[in-house]
Amino acid sequence: MSRYDEEARYDRPKRRTRPRTKDRPSYDDAATGFVITRDRGRYTCWVEPGDRVVTAMKARQLGRKGVIVGDRVKLDGDASGTEGSLARIVEVLPRTTLLRRSADDDDPVERPLVANADQLVIVVAVANPEPRTGLIDRFLVAAYDAGMRPLLCLTKTDLADPDPLLSIYRPLGVESVATHEGGDLSGLHEQLDNRTSVLVGHSGVGKSTLVNGLIPGTDRAIGVVNEVTGRGRHTSVSALVLRLPEGGWIIDTPGIRSFGLAHIDPDKLIHAFPDLAEVAEDCPRGCTHTETAPDCALDEAEGVDRERVASFRRLLASREGRDSPSTQPEAT
Repeated sequence: MSRYDEEARYDRPKRRTRPRTKDRPSYDDAATGFVITRDRGRYTCWVEPGDRVVTAMKARQLGRKGVIVGDRVKLDGDASGTEGSLARIVEVLPRTTLLRRSADDDDPVERPLVANADQLVIVVAVANPEPRTGLIDRFLVAAYDAGMRPLLCLTKTDLADPDPLLSIYRPLGVESVATHEGGDLSGLHEQLDNRTSVLVGHSGVGKSTLVNGLIPGTDRAIGVVNEVTGRGRHTSVSALVLRLPEGGWIIDTPGIRSFGLAHIDPDKLIHAFPDLAEVAEDCPRGCTHTETAPDCALDEAEGVDRERVASFRRLLASREGRDSPSTQPEAT
C-alpha cells in the first residue's frame, strides 16, 4: 500500500449514519376524519367534533396505500379547517366494507370505489333510459361481495309501470322504493336515514335529481338523456359524500356504464343467500353452482325456491359477463 493510499485510508471522514429505530410516531391524539371527496391528490375530510371540513394530503409513509372516499383516517398537522390550512393523512383506519370493481371481466385488478358504506342504492329508471338488468345484476353481486345491503330505487315511475322490473328481483328478496321527479321522497328517506348509502346507476337515471330532492340546496348538476343513443351524460365527475338532514350520509357517484366483476369469488357470493349456501354444502368440491355444473346440489334439493335458484344463477352469469335475455323486463 502506498503512502498516499494509507493517508487516504485514515483521513477519510467517517460515514455519519443514524441507527434505524423500530419506534414509530404515535397518532393517538390525531384528529379522526371521514374522507368525503378527492380531487387531484387533495382529500376533503369531515372532522367531528366541530363539524369542520379539513383539506389534507396523503403522508409519504403511507406509500402506495390508497385513500378513497368513505375512509376513516387519522389527520396530523393543521386540522383546524381554516382557509389555506393543510393536514396530512397519516393512517387509514380498518374498513368495515369495501365496494370494488374491475375495469372489465378479464382484468383481475380490483379498483376500490367506496369504503365503510353499509347500503348500496341501485338507482334505475323504468324508462328513458330503459333499465339494463345486466348492470343491475352486477351491482347486486358487488353489494353482496362487499357485505352491503342492496336497495333498488326506481325513478321516473310516472313514465312506466315498475312492476315488470320489480318482478325480476322479488325472488332475491331485494327491497325497493319507487320515485318520480317532484314526488314524495319520504319512503326513500326512511331507507336512507341513519345509514351510509352509496348511490350507483347508469348515466341519466336521475341520481342527481334524487340528491337535490333529498338535500335541498345541494345543486348537483342534472343531465339529459340523448334521444338517439338512449344514454345519459355524466354530470357527477367524482364521488361525493353528503350529510342527510335527518342523520346519515349518501355518497353520490359518477354514472357507470360498465362494472367488471373479475375479482369476485363465486363461493363468497353464495354465502349472501344462507338458504342456498346450506344446500350447496352438499355440492362436489369446486362446484360452480351454474346450470351446467355436474351434480350441483341446487338442482335437486327439496324445499328450495326454484325461482330463487334461477335468480342466483343469473347473478353468477352476470359475473362471467353473460347477461341472460330472460332477465329483460317486458315492454309496457
